[in-house]
Amino acid sequence: MAPVKFLSNKQKVRRRITFFSMVFLLSTLATWVMADILWRGGGINSCEMAILALFAILLTPVSMGVVQAFTGFIILWRRRDPARLLSQLETATTLPELPVTAVVLPIFNEDVSRVYEGLRAIYRSVEKTGHLQHFDFFVLSDSNDPNKWIEEEMAWAELCKQVHGFGHIFYRKRKTALNRKSGNISDFCRRWGSKYRYMVILDADSVMSGECLVKLAQLMELNPQSGIIQAAPVQALSETFFGRLMQFAGSLYGPIFQAGLNFWQADEGNYWGHNAIIRLAPFIEHCALPDLPASKIPRAKFMSHDYVEAALMRRAGYDVWLAYGLGGSYEGGPPTLLDMAKRDRRWCRGNFQHSWLVLSPHMRPINRLHLALGIMSYLSSPIWLLFMVIGTIQFWIASRFSVASFDSDVGLSSFLDIGGNQLAVILFVTTISLLFLPKFLSLLLILRSRQDAKPYGGKLRATISIVLEHGFSMLITPILMLFHSRFVLGVLAGQEVGWGTQRRGGDNGNDWGEAIDAHFGHTVIGCLWGLLAWKINPAFFWWMSPIFIGLIISIPVAVLLSKISVGQRLRRMKILLTPQESQPPVELAELQVSLEM
Repeated sequence: MAPVKFLSNKQKVRRRITFFSMVFLLSTLATWVMADILWRGGGINSCEMAILALFAILLTPVSMGVVQAFTGFIILWRRRDPARLLSQLETATTLPELPVTAVVLPIFNEDVSRVYEGLRAIYRSVEKTGHLQHFDFFVLSDSNDPNKWIEEEMAWAELCKQVHGFGHIFYRKRKTALNRKSGNISDFCRRWGSKYRYMVILDADSVMSGECLVKLAQLMELNPQSGIIQAAPVQALSETFFGRLMQFAGSLYGPIFQAGLNFWQADEGNYWGHNAIIRLAPFIEHCALPDLPASKIPRAKFMSHDYVEAALMRRAGYDVWLAYGLGGSYEGGPPTLLDMAKRDRRWCRGNFQHSWLVLSPHMRPINRLHLALGIMSYLSSPIWLLFMVIGTIQFWIASRFSVASFDSDVGLSSFLDIGGNQLAVILFVTTISLLFLPKFLSLLLILRSRQDAKPYGGKLRATISIVLEHGFSMLITPILMLFHSRFVLGVLAGQEVGWGTQRRGGDNGNDWGEAIDAHFGHTVIGCLWGLLAWKINPAFFWWMSPIFIGLIISIPVAVLLSKISVGQRLRRMKILLTPQESQPPVELAELQVSLEM
């Protein structure tokens, strides 16, 4: 079958020039305004030059996110995208016969009941499509607890007995858990990879519908040049207040970001480590992970393997697609803020290891960009912290030595008949508005009709939910900034990070002792910084208050967000409601019932 071309090379180049030109213009305009404001204080000193440089660095990914969301909004509003992979299935007159695909589920000391009940829901769903003969399922255990081994194997035998899955569902326990998850998958590829054309990788809390799995295999058959097709997972089955905030945000805001991402990356997409289908032959031949340079552990591999494998697949000449808009792909999420921080610490370490590959030979430019953006997602936190620290020092110098006011009429932009203080307010309000813009655009999409808004609780409740999510997002952001800054410093200091079992369920949330241990330092920093800002200038304090408030009340916020009772009460009120809750698909409904039994 001949390779399918959704976009010509000229069209892809045109899209990228348009996209990144908009990012450049937005970043440059805002940076120029900031330079104008700083100049009005009597010229730009070295401290202000540092502020300006850090501002420009921070604003670039913000501008990219805004342009990406706006682009995705236009695509979804018009309901037309020539680079949408799923359109191929919608227009195909005949669909291909499917080969047998392996669905692999790597686990490490996971909740056995959750793993196998999720697998049961997936298996039953595939069975209903009539394509069960085209899928085999593998539970690949790296668990190091002997009690878990026994529990896993007993659960496997019981599941096979109940669904008549012997010969379709397999269990394998590795004797030596070498190289974590990537080593687990590599072991599967060595043992069974030659028997299958495709492999779908799941996470321990993943759920995929049978229809989604069938469509992924069909898309692979229709696109022989595709090496990886990523199905965008939606967070589901969260119970805590924090989990439902993240779940709502991903469900409502995710589509416009995914459509915008697909606009500029096209067939040079990324792989997120699970809920994706992989063409096994090129994966085995070209995507073996290289050894990590300068590691204390001999022959150590990259912790975050997914971005690297996507880059290697692209280097081999195969396409990597994001199948945005494909339903039936779900995942769990961290139940609490502290669990998210623990996960981010591992991801931060893994992403910084990619710095070895950003400038390595033979990598494609878009993959270099993917790797760099992954690093920047954590590096931006210490940059933001440094930006605010230098800003505080600059305000202290200005107040102590009576430096000229920003309200001077002498600026870089003489055509702007606006005072410096007014210009600063405009820049601040514009920046906040840009951060809120993707949420507003997502709201516009569902406000088009009652039918679109109903799964989110209706137009009024959806609006209230967005306001609530945005408010708590503002409280959480400075807390994550300090967490991520500490993680980055730890990485640069050479601290090792383990990769333990993730907590998937909410349990009883964080108690006060746990919250105090995690956030006491944040509270102290917020109080001291706030007092210093007030002493420097009360006006400066109010400018910085959104940062201080989140840090000062971080302990009660962490406890509140971890509560299942709060999350469930909001659900009964239809606040933070998602389509997966209001109109649950069969797979999630069956899994929920099984877990509650």
